[in-house]
Parts: sequence; structure tokens; C-alpha cells
Amino acid sequence: MTTLRSVVVGTGSGLPARVVTNAELAERVETSDEWIVQRTGIRQRYLADASETTSVLGIRAARAALDDAGLTGDDIDLVICATSTPDHTFPSTATQIQAALGILAGAAFDLQAVCAGFVFAVSTADKFLATGAARRALVVGAETFSRIVDWEDRTTCVLFGDGAGAIVLEAQDAAGTNADRGVISASLRSDGRHREKLYVDGGPGSTGTTGQLRMEGKEVFRFAVGSVMDVIEDALKKGAATAADLDWFVPHQANKRIIEASADKLGIPRDKVVLTVDRHGNTSAASIPLALDVARRDGRIRRGDLVMIEAIGGGFSWGAALIRW
Repeated sequence: MTTLRSVVVGTGSGLPARVVTNAELAERVETSDEWIVQRTGIRQRYLADASETTSVLGIRAARAALDDAGLTGDDIDLVICATSTPDHTFPSTATQIQAALGILAGAAFDLQAVCAGFVFAVSTADKFLATGAARRALVVGAETFSRIVDWEDRTTCVLFGDGAGAIVLEAQDAAGTNADRGVISASLRSDGRHREKLYVDGGPGSTGTTGQLRMEGKEVFRFAVGSVMDVIEDALKKGAATAADLDWFVPHQANKRIIEASADKLGIPRDKVVLTVDRHGNTSAASIPLALDVARRDGRIRRGDLVMIEAIGGGFSWGAALIRW
């Protein structure tokens, strides 16, 4: 039976101009390159200047993805932007991206699941395309976490970077097997009981301020490694696949130790893991699309490859998606 499958037809990145090394951060807070690399694997990150807002970076990534797909704004009828750092409380960042690219058809809205946002956005866009409610979706992850971190807290400020990544999904006819290109399956979870482990201590509806990021690093590490296994295994089961079938594992780029521990638990060889946390830092919802764009453009991810993406973010919310490239 013929079905519709959401196929990735383009990828793009949008990064700030400024690169900040660990050595530069060591001049600002009590830390060192050795300390940061040993605990996180991060060597540098990109930080936005005043003119580089979340929407500016998102537009940059979205335009690159459209160019990569050989499409224009006229070809898109759905825009979803995963972000926790929008330019404004409203309107949505997605509508700003939509307007900048001349997209006039369909809906545009933001989705907030913090670091898991891009996985949630891909799954949401897939539902629109698989049901025929849209035909081409622009899915963007864009963040400027440098504006919500506490620059006096060395345990968190060294972790995050700014940036945006995007993909274009297109509805295409498929036979309904995991050999077909596109989003095969997804598994999403949330558990709000863990709010205090990773959160921002402000907001327009409570303090009337932006607030700053607060995190219990050890608790996040412990929960992340254990919980993501459930959604990965569920996505694999739904997609009639096993970890051994994967060509590439593209996890949220938060911490090298979390990434490697997750890969080891799944039995995925390190040479099948896409790792960009060293150059980007943790860019929250932007990390997976940035990593996908890097690996696609350098020739690692190729047409027909089976790719697993996964992430966990504040809330906690976590998810995984299986994609045939």
C-alpha cells in the first residue's frame, strides 16, 4: 500500500561570526581548556553578537537548507521552529523566518522542548506531511543560549553556544517499509517531575524577566544516559530495525561523555557517531540539525543511510527518530 513519507531533501546551518575558545573563557571565569575538554569534549563555541538574534540565525540556516534542496519559499507550506530563546514572547520566531523567506502558504509556529525540541519538531512536521496536511516543511532549530546563561557560573556558561540548523522535509510516495527514504518512526516522552534539575529561573508569566539557566549537571547526566535508551529502542522497534542496522547515530551534542556512554550502551561503534560538540558546544535545539548538516556536507551521511537522532532537554523531555536518508 502506498503511503506518504517525510523525506529530507535539504540541510543548512546558521552560525554567528564569533568563535570563542576555551582559553578565552578561562580569562572570564575560573576554568581551563583542560578542565572543559576533559569533562565535556568542547573546545570552542560560537557566540552571537547583538545583531545576531535567534531569528537571524534561523533565517540563515533555513535559507541554506532551501538552497541545498533547490527550492524557494514558494515551495514551502509549513514552518516549525524549535527554540527556547525566541526574539520575542510573540510573535513566533517561525513567523519571522516565514516572512523573511517569502513563504506565504500554510502555518508557521514555534515548538519548545529545549534541547529535545528539534526531535519533537521533526516528529510534528512528519505528522503534517504523512497525513497530507502539508507537502513541504521547513524544520528549524535555533538558539541563542548565551543570553540566558549565568556568566558567573563556570559549570554552565562553558557548555553552551549559539547557532541554528534546518532541514527541508518533503512528502513523497513510499511503500511503507523501513527501506523507504524519510522519517520512519519516532518516540517522544516527557516527565515534568524533574523540572528543578534543568530550568530557567524566570519568564514573562512569573518573574517578568528572562531569567538564567540553572542545572544540576550530575543529575542530568544520570537521567540522560538511562532515559534516552527507552525512546531509541522504541523508535527502532517501531521501525523494524536494530541498533546494528544504523549507519549513523546523531545525538544531541551536549557532552561528549553522555554521547559516548549512550553509543556504548547501544553497541554503536564510535566511528558511526557524529560528534560536533567540540566545535559547536551545546546549542540546544540547534545541535542535531547542525550535526546533520556537517555530516551530510562532508560526505558521511549519504542517500539511503539509516540515521538515528535523539535528544533530551529540560522538563525533562526526550525523544528519538529513525530516518532513512
